Amino acid sequence: MAGISLKNVRKSYGNAHVIKGVDIEIEDGEFCVFVGPSGCGKSTLLRMIAGLEDITSGELRIGQRVVNELPPKDRGVAMVFQSYAIFPHMTVRENVAFGLTIAGASKAEKDAKVAEAARILQMEHLLDRRPSQLSGGQRQRVAIGRAIVRKPEVFLFDEPLSNLDAALRMDMRMEIGKLHNQLGATMIYVTHDQVEAMTLADKIVVLKDGQVMQIGAPMDLYHDPANLFVAGFLGAPSMNFVKVTVQAVNGNRVLVSNAALDPVEVSGKRGPFKPGDSAILGLRPQYLSVVKDAGRLHGAVALTERLGAETVVEVTLKDGNPLIAALSQDAIFPLGTPVNLSFDPDKAHLFPAT
Repeated sequence: MAGISLKNVRKSYGNAHVIKGVDIEIEDGEFCVFVGPSGCGKSTLLRMIAGLEDITSGELRIGQRVVNELPPKDRGVAMVFQSYAIFPHMTVRENVAFGLTIAGASKAEKDAKVAEAARILQMEHLLDRRPSQLSGGQRQRVAIGRAIVRKPEVFLFDEPLSNLDAALRMDMRMEIGKLHNQLGATMIYVTHDQVEAMTLADKIVVLKDGQVMQIGAPMDLYHDPANLFVAGFLGAPSMNFVKVTVQAVNGNRVLVSNAALDPVEVSGKRGPFKPGDSAILGLRPQYLSVVKDAGRLHGAVALTERLGAETVVEVTLKDGNPLIAALSQDAIFPLGTPVNLSFDPDKAHLFPAT
């Protein structure tokens, strides 16, 4: 297996700069997820690692080798695409063995490697079927099996679950997580789905407009986002952003308020801030609670979604702005009910106004 290093990697198409100086270190055996909205450059970056896109400038290492100029077959990588890319006229066994057949492997070698991949993916009973007889999840397993038999140093996944329905996505997400634990291989996984990123990754790389916004462990990014983009992208429901005014600054603590928010002192580590500044207070819906007396935020219920394990409540604050609270109980809040909301100031995030 091998780690991956990208140093000041750039990709341009004429005057269009798609990847803008990316630096990423992925350790041997790490599961790294590239996440971001459509058009952020995550799939382009993955294809550059695979050798399917040229690197305009910068250095790409896989293990100890600089691979900028190496063709895909010599990089020690195997890629699983969004489309299954399996041959309809071949059986599952023949599809999984296809790369080995092209490489001239013996029948004994092919049989052994296909059997091992089928065991890992629990699809021994599917080997003699054709793709038309398979479900979407089973077809994706075939594509993953074809990657496994190559014994690559690095597995690359380009949104492999986006064609599956919600239930199958969850099942396959768990299977890919188990696969990483079994193989201990370096894996890079591209998705726009922040749930996939949070549940699968050892390390997340958040991308926007071809630039890295933040790199870190999932819960580090969740609890300590570097900027408004990362804060809003990770987490479901998304973080609330409340416009506030800075009332006072005391060292690293900042007193803020607005028409719907009673004065509250929060961390100002993303400053500097000074009295009179406009700022954005970030509040995760899960960290808000409805209280009977003396809450910090004040408004009225605009919408309630009862989901069983939790109730998602949209509140219209006294200043007219919306706020989402995810409450861990099956509660009933009639439309228009006045509510007071409380939160732990140490779990709030203060960002400079943009």
